[in-house]
Amino acid sequence: MIRVLLAEDQAMMRGALAALLSLERDIEVVGTAPDGEAALREAQRLQPDVVVTDIEMPGMNGLELAQRVQRLPHPCKVVILTTFARPGYLRRALDADVAAYLIKDAPAEQLAAALRTVQRGGRVIDPQLAVDAWNAADPLSERERQVLRMADEGATATDIAAVLNLSAGTVRNYLSEAIGKLGAANRIEALRIARQKGWL
Repeated sequence: MIRVLLAEDQAMMRGALAALLSLERDIEVVGTAPDGEAALREAQRLQPDVVVTDIEMPGMNGLELAQRVQRLPHPCKVVILTTFARPGYLRRALDADVAAYLIKDAPAEQLAAALRTVQRGGRVIDPQLAVDAWNAADPLSERERQVLRMADEGATATDIAAVLNLSAGTVRNYLSEAIGKLGAANRIEALRIARQKGWL
């Protein structure tokens, strides 16, 4: 049996996925979680073979969850199941060593087949998204991405500087570099572009 933990913030989707996977003879849904923090706790407690997670969830997102569960004493494989067909998300998911990245509008049997492939040690990536990701390089450095994320949460350059142990001028330089690399007119537009591409 493939023991699966589901992490999905939409209750109806979570229930539907659990019901669909429970129809498979070789798949057992051992638990569900409404967000990343709860999923991490459940992964520690239940020690599933695979965590199936959305990306966008309150608190810890699916990409952060993917990194954290693989550092547990009993690590498990991670399958991303999301509505976001964004090349930037896929690249970050691959960097987090996820085993599969699937889009929610794919047929249900594809998820079951992907879980079997992942359990055997394989990797499954939505083919069109893989092509798009290959052609869309993320121009941001990790520090630029970090500074943009904090600015998106309403932090000022001074606030960001204090948290990251940088000068406010350095933070402004990072923001300016990110804006330039994204071809944006200002930080608001830079944030919009980065989110749309999945680079944040």
